[in-house]
Amino acid sequence: MAVSKKKTVFFCKECGNESAKWMGQCPACHAWNSFVEQELKSAPAGSPRMKQPGQVPKPTSISELSLSEEDRVSSGIAELDRVLGGGVVPGSMILVGGDPGIGKSTLLLQACREMAAKGQKLIYISGEESLKQIRMRADRLGTFTGDLKLLCETDLNVIGDILRSERPDIVIIDSIQTMYNEEVSGTPGSVSQVRESTAVLLQLSKSLGISIFIVGHVTKEGTVAGPRILEHMVDTVLYFEGDRHASYRVLRGVKNRFGSTNEIGVFEMFEGGLREVSNPSEYLLSGRPENASGTVTACSIEGTRPILLEIQALVCQTGFGIPRRQSSGADLNRINLLIAVLEKRLGLKLGMCDAYVNIAGGMRIVEPALDLAIAMAVVSSFMNIAVNDRLLAFGEVGLSGEVRGVSQSEQRIREAAKLGYKECVLPRVSAARIGEIKGIRLYPVDSVRDAIALIKK
Repeated sequence: MAVSKKKTVFFCKECGNESAKWMGQCPACHAWNSFVEQELKSAPAGSPRMKQPGQVPKPTSISELSLSEEDRVSSGIAELDRVLGGGVVPGSMILVGGDPGIGKSTLLLQACREMAAKGQKLIYISGEESLKQIRMRADRLGTFTGDLKLLCETDLNVIGDILRSERPDIVIIDSIQTMYNEEVSGTPGSVSQVRESTAVLLQLSKSLGISIFIVGHVTKEGTVAGPRILEHMVDTVLYFEGDRHASYRVLRGVKNRFGSTNEIGVFEMFEGGLREVSNPSEYLLSGRPENASGTVTACSIEGTRPILLEIQALVCQTGFGIPRRQSSGADLNRINLLIAVLEKRLGLKLGMCDAYVNIAGGMRIVEPALDLAIAMAVVSSFMNIAVNDRLLAFGEVGLSGEVRGVSQSEQRIREAAKLGYKECVLPRVSAARIGEIKGIRLYPVDSVRDAIALIKK
């Protein structure tokens, strides 16, 4: 009697590349030990993913398609709309990732309250919390009005039937790691389950025109748990960042098919939920000390928004044989490079000093425009000379000690002028393209030596 063998396939959990046999290294993305085995099961006759007879799609001329701003639905939260590119696009699929307890569910529940009050039909589907737990969080956020329904379910077949019958405008899935597709082997949260569950939800989103928000947990490396192909399948990927013990939160767009990926949204956590921070510069500079050495204000551009940051540095004599270098919010390798430039080009004896650099407020910035401010803060702390607290500095520092130009210089200066800053140190190349700005004096510099000379005045 012949025994039927199970049909299996191997696929890479990093890029989704499939293979009939297991391989140690993926030939597509070159990742090692990334192939996992998955059992193939034929979909039932009534599966919505199977092609039905007579349902052949017809191509549409691009000139027949029209777009307008009305096609987007406002979430009611300006910072969230900014990151999404102006609002939620109908039929889009949005992945929201972040550490546990960072506020993902709170943000989406607040958005549900605002959209339901504007007449949108929503369903909040939770696989982790009970209905009472969701109601308790909702009571902390305020009064809910409109058509918002709650559902506790993890079976995707049941969820699919409910979405086809209810036809909501927007659906929240919290979280994708708890969803289960009985047609796929593996436990909820496994690579195969996450990938196939996302594929089913994607098909429902596109066929029914439903906007679906998916909450995803992150790994130790900070990426969404599950296969990397998950981020390729969805339309938008958002990461909710910040220290859970601090009050601020940053919503950052990593991928967006309908807008820019450089925008960020800033929120403040309080007992009643999340509050939007419309002026992050003023918020991040609050509490800055006066006449203190080792502190310089810099300006970073996040998308279309200039954000003023306080760069803090502490340089002191080391008590060990090897000096310690530590950074919070800035790239440590970049700081080591800047310290080497200061030692070589300015002759500063920093080889036996510990150096600590911090971006106040907990922001993480890797833009090269912060180089000049970091270098000035390190020298200010080393010489114990305070920099004018109404001075702004920005520019990229090269290995020869030159200060290179950065983009959107005029926008950075105007933001500083609005907050009362009187002086600005900037690259001479950038200053040549800037007109006169009232209320602020410009100091163009060619090298980091010229910028450090301003500290000694």
